[in-house]
This record gives sequence, C-alpha cells and structure tokens, in this order.
Amino acid sequence: MELLSALSLGELALSFSRVPLFPVFDLSYFIVSILYLKYEPGAVELSRRHPMASWLCAMLHCFGSYILADLLLGEPLIDYFSNNSSILLASAVWYLIFFCPLDLFYKCVCFLPVKLIFVAMKEVVRVRKIAVGIHHAHHHYHHGWFVMIATGWVKGSGVALMSNFEQLLRGVWKPETNEILHMSFPTKASLYGAILFTLQQTRWLPVSKATLIFIFTMFMVSCKVFLTATHSHSSPFDALEGYICPVLFGAACGADHHQDNHGGSHGSGGPGPQHSAMPAKSKEELSEGSRKKKTKKAD
Repeated sequence: MELLSALSLGELALSFSRVPLFPVFDLSYFIVSILYLKYEPGAVELSRRHPMASWLCAMLHCFGSYILADLLLGEPLIDYFSNNSSILLASAVWYLIFFCPLDLFYKCVCFLPVKLIFVAMKEVVRVRKIAVGIHHAHHHYHHGWFVMIATGWVKGSGVALMSNFEQLLRGVWKPETNEILHMSFPTKASLYGAILFTLQQTRWLPVSKATLIFIFTMFMVSCKVFLTATHSHSSPFDALEGYICPVLFGAACGADHHQDNHGGSHGSGGPGPQHSAMPAKSKEELSEGSRKKKTKKAD
C-alpha cells in the first residue's frame, strides 16, 4: 500500500511512456511479425527458391505500417529504410527464423511462454506507434481528425492492411482475404485506439497522453496474450458489436466473415449436402433422358 501511494498512476504512466523501444521491444516486434510470415502457406518454400522475395515480405511485415503512413502523409516511402540499425536487426531475425540450422531459433521463439512475452512486447510497440503516428499527423493537419485517425490506424495495423500487396510478392492473389472486409482484433483495436488518441490530441479527451498510452497498452497486452495463449481468433469487441451493429446498420457486423469461416472450417459439414445434392439431381435428369431415348428407340 505504501508503494502504491508513493507511486501514482500518472508517474507510473509517464515512466512507462519514456521506456525506449530499441532494441528490446523492436526485436520482439520483428520476431512476432516474421513468425506470422513463416506461418503463411508456402512461405518456407519461397525462402528457399526466392530468398530476395522472402526478405522483402519480411521487411513489409516489419515496416509496412511506416511505409503506408508515409504514403498517406506524402513523405518518401523509402525514408524509414535509412534506419540501418532496425533494418539489420530485422534482417537478422528473418535469417534466423528461416535459415537457422535445425530450426533452433524458430523452435525457441515458438515455445508458448516465450512467445507470449514477445507478443506482449509487440503490443507495447503497436500502441506507441499509434500515438506517434497521430502526433505526426497532427503536426501536418492540426484540424484533420480523419487524417489523424487514418494515420494512427495504419501505424498500428499497416501490415494487415497491406496483406494483399504482400501476398503478391509471394505469388498469391486472394482478394477475398482483404483486411477491410474481415478485420482482425489488432486491426479493430488499432482503429479504436486511433480514435481515442485523436480525441486526446485534440483536447476532447481529458487525460494525459502518457496515461492513455499506459491504459491502452495494458488492454492490448491482456487481450492479445489471452487470445494467443488460448489459440482463439475471436475478438473482445464481438459482444459489443453484436448489440450495436443491428441497431445502427440493420445486421451484425462481420456476419459474412463468420459464415465464411464456418464454411471453411467445416468443409465436410455445411456446404457438403448442397454439393452432393446437385450431382444427384443431375444424375436423375440424365437417367430420365436416357429412358426417353430408349422409349423413342423402342417406338
């Protein structure tokens, strides 16, 4: 109790917001981002056949949010690649995850307790990027609320929003996997976080930036660690959206997405009878046609 009284939330949040991200937190961000790349079908084969394409995909996973934010603000897209330390660190992580002998590095970082630590540290970087992106956009557009929200959003989830372009580098084209159509939890949370930080930046939210960073980081870390530990793809926002979306839009948001996932995960269940019914009907029609032909021949 004495410790809690001596250290207020404001002082704790201020100290937390001043923690440097490089190299420890950035390293965790690179590890988790490139892990997700390796989980993609065909990513390992691509790294063996086309290492340069695999490296470019890894760089997009690590720095796609910076590139997309620079595109929105009209700044040089290659500007962030002048940060030699970050590029070399991300490249080293890419090489170790894909080419380490016996996959030792990959097995170590995939060990669930270790992976949860990296996931938590990645969310720290995500929230800090959202806050920095909105501050940067506010410097250019003082009253551009939508510009600030868009910049903070792509700063937090730019990699997911660029997923179709990253897939093209791997020779894959899946427009149905558009992140705008099927938003994941980090994408939704980045959007909501961008709105909160924009309200704080424009003085509509009476809370300090350090406190908001601390509170939103704790929320993101708790949710993402829980979802990763339980191997869940659900979202904490689903229950709230289930009540709000029918009122505002007349239907539940993401209904098509849930139906698509249900159909994909139960390929032998839901759509199976429909596909089996169609051939059965065609067989009956063919048998009727053959009978008519036979009767004509008999006549």
